[in-house]
Amino acid sequence: MRLLIFMSQRVGLAISTLVVLSAFAFMLQHLLPGDPVLAMAGDEADQQVLDDLRARYGLDQPVYVQYWRWLAAALGGDLGMSLRNSMSVVDLLLPKLVITLQLAIYSMTIALVIGLPLGVLAATRKETIVDTLASSFALSGISIPNFWLGILLVLAFSVHLRWFPASGYVSFSEDPYRSLMGFVLPSIVLGTGIAGVLMRHMRSAMLHSLSTDYIRTARAKGLSERRVVLRHALRNALVPVVTLGAIEFGQLLAGAVLTEQIFSIPGFGKLLVDGVLYRDYAVVQGLVLVSSVLFITVSLLADLLYFFINPRLRS
Repeated sequence: MRLLIFMSQRVGLAISTLVVLSAFAFMLQHLLPGDPVLAMAGDEADQQVLDDLRARYGLDQPVYVQYWRWLAAALGGDLGMSLRNSMSVVDLLLPKLVITLQLAIYSMTIALVIGLPLGVLAATRKETIVDTLASSFALSGISIPNFWLGILLVLAFSVHLRWFPASGYVSFSEDPYRSLMGFVLPSIVLGTGIAGVLMRHMRSAMLHSLSTDYIRTARAKGLSERRVVLRHALRNALVPVVTLGAIEFGQLLAGAVLTEQIFSIPGFGKLLVDGVLYRDYAVVQGLVLVSSVLFITVSLLADLLYFFINPRLRS
């Protein structure tokens, strides 16, 4: 029952956040300079043609009327038509969503595999060479810009060693091996920075956890150090890291735009850039909505996991 109330509150908050975000994005993109109908029809188009196009896409209505109509259609699963491609926005977004999600999942996997063990290791080896090396890695991962790391990796592993392709995308269904190889470098670029953030927070949370009374009690009972660290300290240290991981994953979906451009991956990045350049309102709005839904869904899952990890929420 408590879980039901807990999740109901989170879902209610998520829905209201989505409405505010979508309204803000809708109003903001209408403030951008340029006329989407002129961009679609060209400078030489007749005024009557421009007026007909505005009426066809509802662009002759006030912004709040346009938003209300868009929101009503979106609740029914219709995100409108692309002004540039004359295609359904849903049909445009779905293939790109699969690609961006692939990149985000691979990157997050790398970040978790590197960041969490390094954080635990640095905390249990505090003020040793292991701690110094792990902290240096974390600082480097956070500090190095993605575009610079991407160029370095391409030069080293694509141009000189020829281990991985420099750019391009192959679908997993077409060739699983080439698909995975194509995601290695962009996943490392995105995963390294998040690994650094997770490592620093994991180290801090573990140090706090290892200094608490219940850990001293566990050690006084004669439990092995490995059991104290992995079974008692790690579980409590994971609570703040889970929330942080969810936030980082959500940011990853938006932050992948630049990396997708560097490695010519046809995900959300290119679609978003084209949508902004051509004032394709429906596509940009659809991208904002889908990204927000993904971010909020991941946050809800993190809240659910947080509920199971933290016994105080269940009592």
